[in-house]
Amino acid sequence: MKILAIEKELKETNWEEQSQLLKKEAIQVYQLQIKDIIREIYFNEKKQAILILECQDNNEASKYLKTLPLVQKGIIDFSLMELNPFTGFSRIINA
Repeated sequence: MKILAIEKELKETNWEEQSQLLKKEAIQVYQLQIKDIIREIYFNEKKQAILILECQDNNEASKYLKTLPLVQKGIIDFSLMELNPFTGFSRIINA
């Protein structure tokens, strides 16, 4: 199942002082991408991370996201949403 994860900052942070932590974060994100858990990652216009994960459910996605150094330090967290297949075409197509 695809899970949409939207970052939310929990406390104001001086990112210029967090270069080592951000490097650790990038390494862990890369490791999750190699394992095909994080399928896509973006930044939105507010510089929030937007991730698409492939997991069984929100609980499993949360478990993986808790391995991220910024989450572990309590700087960020994520709002999670399960993405289900669109079924709207069934209204116009007789199958």
